[in-house]
Amino acid sequence: MFTHNRVCRLFDISYPVIQAGMVWCSGWKLASAVSNAGGLGLIGAGSMYPDVLQSHIRKCRQATKSPFGVNVPLLYPDIDKIMNIIADEGVKIVFTSAGNPAIWTGWLKERGVTVVHVVPNVKLAVKCADRGVDAVVCEGFEAGGHNGKDEITTMVLVPQVADAVGHRIPVIAAGGIGDGRGMAAALALGADGVQVGSRFAVTLESSAHEAFKQRVVQADDTETILTLKQLTPVRMLKNPFYEEIQRAEQQGAGVEALRNVLGRGRSKKGIFEGDLDQGELEIGQVSGLIRTIPDAASVLQDMIEQFQSTTRRVAGLSG
Repeated sequence: MFTHNRVCRLFDISYPVIQAGMVWCSGWKLASAVSNAGGLGLIGAGSMYPDVLQSHIRKCRQATKSPFGVNVPLLYPDIDKIMNIIADEGVKIVFTSAGNPAIWTGWLKERGVTVVHVVPNVKLAVKCADRGVDAVVCEGFEAGGHNGKDEITTMVLVPQVADAVGHRIPVIAAGGIGDGRGMAAALALGADGVQVGSRFAVTLESSAHEAFKQRVVQADDTETILTLKQLTPVRMLKNPFYEEIQRAEQQGAGVEALRNVLGRGRSKKGIFEGDLDQGELEIGQVSGLIRTIPDAASVLQDMIEQFQSTTRRVAGLSG
C-alpha cells in the first residue's frame, strides 16, 4: 500500500506512522510495540538519564528486529552523553527537537544516523533542510506538551512546509492527529507521513500512570489549554496546577515567578506518578477523541484501516 511512500522508504517501515517520543510515556515497551506493528517507534530520551536511555535502547533492540529511533529534545541536560550513547549503541534514527538543528545534525550524519528535526514554522523547516536533515516533522500547536510560540495550526502549517521543503525532503505532520481520518487529512495537505503522540500515550504499553490515562479518556474537546507562554508554551489538561499558573499570570507574574510556580518534575508528577492535581498533565487537543486504552498495535491497525476507508469515501465524493 505504501510501497513508494518516502517516509516508509527512509525508515524501512510498512506504514508512514511515527510514534512520538513523549516524556514519561515512550519507553522501550511502547517503541518496540509500534515498530513490531509496522510503524516507527521512538524512545523518548527527554525523561531519561543517559544510563536509563542506554538500558531502554538495549531492551528495545531485544524486543524488536524492526527499525526504531530515539527522540532527543536538545534543550535538556547531558546532551553530549546522550548523543554518545546513541552513537555507541548503534541507533540509526534520531529525531531532534527544541533546539538548533545545526548543532548535532552533521555529527550524527557522520555516524550514519538518519536525522529528523521537529519544527513549528516554515522558517525553521527551511533551515533544517539547508542543514542537511533527512526529514522534518511540522507540528501544529494542537499537539500536547511543549509547543511552538507561533500557535500555527497543523492544517495551516503542513501545506506551507510541504510547499517550502517537500521537494527536497519528506514532511511528517504532527499535532492533532489521532486516527485514520487525521492521517488522511495530513497526507492530503502534502505530508508524506504522520507523527502521533497523544493516541499512543494512552495505550497499554505506554509508561504513563494509569490515573493519567484514565483522566485523558474522560477528557472532552475543551479541556486542554496552551499555557506558560512566557517560558515555553505547554499544552496540558486543565487541573488545579494549571489554575495556579493562571492565577499567577493574572496577577502579573514574571518569568522567574512562573518558574517558581512550575518548580521541578511537574510532568513526571502528573504523567508518570499520576498526580492529577499538582502534576503537569501534558496531552494534545486530540484527547477529546480518545475513549479507550488499547494496545499500540491495535491503534496502528485501526488507524490504517480508517485511513483506507476515509480515502475511499473521499474518492467517492468526486465520482
